[in-house]
Amino acid sequence: MLEDELIELVENIKRQKCESNYIELKSARNGCPKLFDTFSSFSNQHGGGKILFGIDENSGYEICGVYDAADLQKKVMEQSLQMEPEIRPLCTTVCIDGKVVVCAEIQELDNFQKPCFYKGAGRLKGSYVRVGDGDRLMSEYEVYSYEAFKKKIQDELRTSERADLTDIKSAEFAKYVLEIKSKKPNLADLDEDKICRLQGFSVGGKPTIAGLMLFSVYPQAFFPQLCITAVSVPGTEMSMTGSVGERFIDNQRIDGTIQQMLNDALIFVRKNMKQKTIIDKNSGRRTDRSEYPVIAVRELIINALVHRDYSIHTDSAPVTIRMYSDRMEIENPGGLYGRTTIDRLGKMSADTRNPFIANALEILGETENRYSGIPTVISAMKEYGLPAPEFISERGIFRVTLYNGESEAIYTSGEEAEILDFCTQPRNRADIEKLFDGRMTIAYVMTKYVHPMIEDGRLRLTIPDKPKSKKQMYVRADRFV
Repeated sequence: MLEDELIELVENIKRQKCESNYIELKSARNGCPKLFDTFSSFSNQHGGGKILFGIDENSGYEICGVYDAADLQKKVMEQSLQMEPEIRPLCTTVCIDGKVVVCAEIQELDNFQKPCFYKGAGRLKGSYVRVGDGDRLMSEYEVYSYEAFKKKIQDELRTSERADLTDIKSAEFAKYVLEIKSKKPNLADLDEDKICRLQGFSVGGKPTIAGLMLFSVYPQAFFPQLCITAVSVPGTEMSMTGSVGERFIDNQRIDGTIQQMLNDALIFVRKNMKQKTIIDKNSGRRTDRSEYPVIAVRELIINALVHRDYSIHTDSAPVTIRMYSDRMEIENPGGLYGRTTIDRLGKMSADTRNPFIANALEILGETENRYSGIPTVISAMKEYGLPAPEFISERGIFRVTLYNGESEAIYTSGEEAEILDFCTQPRNRADIEKLFDGRMTIAYVMTKYVHPMIEDGRLRLTIPDKPKSKKQMYVRADRFV
């Protein structure tokens, strides 16, 4: 980092008065603090992060300066050598108003090196992940996810001791055998049992999760929670009730093979989607259009079923579909796999968590397996004139949200519009108070405007799990930018 860039970063922090996913502040006025947790979380997160020494967040984010820049950098390097793998912080020093600020840049590690952890605590107790402006201990599952990728553990090949090969020798399996023999001549002369083994449907004479989820008459007899739970609720939050007190408009558990669950989930979504009638102004022709593009919904459901995690850590977690009045969420256990990141979705070939399932569904004509799903979803939403889909991968889950545009119709007053424009960057309570200085009290602004906009989704909290935090900031929701 150049000195000018560091000075600009310090000024931004002083204005915004907060840390972030990528910024950690340490006063270091009286010595070098312990940095192992932050070293770990920044090394494990996409994009890494920066630790700034010499800024005191407890004193209004003022520059306090470090005790000794040379000794601080020496101790930072000593602590970095206690990480596994060892990391190499890049330090930059600058003098602002006669006080020294030091920045240590932590680079993201390659996925094959993650998780980075403190040697003194070990992998399970020394691996951290960045959540908001804090470092959180990784769960056992999060650590396992990295190990599974590094060691190429294929959880779809886990077997069920209660099942045998007759449980997957179904009509669908017979159809698959005919299809693969016609499409792959090298397999045409092989018997069913050998095809089963080569295609990942059996191991040691026992059916795998891949085989059961694709061909069993009832896969949930062996893995009860490898299903879909689908709900439609009357409002914008799960806690809302309808006019007669109903919690759910529709609530369904969807079982069966992956193909059956896909079809039944689409039936559920179609049943609970609103239909719009569009009249062409020129021809007068009437066209009925679904609330969401069905092609996008289908791609997201099949993605959730194919790319979910099938490890022992997620046996009890189903794929979920939640339909609200303003949006639909499709969520599967297991965050993005391997080297795939949110910003690369649909732009490059992705690491595949369950290649045997993906390949089988390609043979059966259910998927293309050409990484075209996400671009199809984005394109379909754009053609419908709806907001872009929102992708979130965090702490063992991957969630896609489709907005139906209803939230865009929320009436916005002049004061609310002013707040939304102001909060395109995170702002705290004091910032908003200055915006309305002399016009109305901050208590009135928060009650009349800010809190209602948080409730209807136009504003969001930067620390949602601690709404009364002194570090709380307010930022305009992405779909309103």
